Amino acid sequence: LSVCSRTVEPLEYYRRFLKENCRPDGRELGEFRTTTVNIGKCLCGIIIMGSITTADGSALVKLGNTTVICGVKAELAAPAADSASKGYIVPNVELPSLCAERFRSGPPGEEAQAASQFIADVIENSQMIVKEDLCIASGKLAWVLYCDIICLDYDGNLLDASVFALLAALKNVQLPSVTINEETGLSEVNLKQKNPLNIRKHPVATSFAVFDDTLLIVDPTAEEEDLATGTVTIVTDEEGRLCSVHKPGGSPLTGAKLQDCISRAITRHKEVKKLIDKVIKSITPK
Repeated sequence: LSVCSRTVEPLEYYRRFLKENCRPDGRELGEFRTTTVNIGKCLCGIIIMGSITTADGSALVKLGNTTVICGVKAELAAPAADSASKGYIVPNVELPSLCAERFRSGPPGEEAQAASQFIADVIENSQMIVKEDLCIASGKLAWVLYCDIICLDYDGNLLDASVFALLAALKNVQLPSVTINEETGLSEVNLKQKNPLNIRKHPVATSFAVFDDTLLIVDPTAEEEDLATGTVTIVTDEEGRLCSVHKPGGSPLTGAKLQDCISRAITRHKEVKKLIDKVIKSITPK
């Protein structure tokens, strides 16, 4: 298969591989790219726009060439009047021009906005963090978690990498103990006493590309996403519960195909959870 045919007729080029149940990068249709995660202290040698040194929790995830970093910054604020006993979680996905030629500098583009909304929906639907857990004093004080997810290198499957990086970064967060002085009404922060976030669920995203309306491949590259007739992302938790199905248009899936995706997503969840637990254990003081 010549390089020329890949340039001139990329879809036909891919179809020749798909007929043999493999892909141009050597993977089988159901095979994920090599996945790595670095958390917190493992990032101390990496300087990313100064964000990691000031973050309360951070993680870097690589999914093949796709590289995403997440920094979580915690701040104190008054709860909203209609949610007096709730804190806030504010996710933001950035796709800077440095990560791929397709992105431009300036305000967030449509893809970045859609990814930010997807992450917000995953947080809400999975109940990974219950917002009441972020409240310090009802109607007076609560934590705000700003979760900045920055893509450093884009080669497809942004959503899987982003959810993984978010989860890993949140598991790395340690918040100081905060109380309100009853006499003065002011908050008092004890930096010597820190506690981890209460992560109630561990959502993991698994994305598929659909080729020719019927063929499913996991963990698509940017090229595969462009050639696909549709994509779907399944989010599950550790109990095998379906948290979210994200399908932005494209070719429809039969019930059987969707069930196949969910089954594969549950298997993938176990792999990712095992990986994140291993890394967390390696940086936890003995």
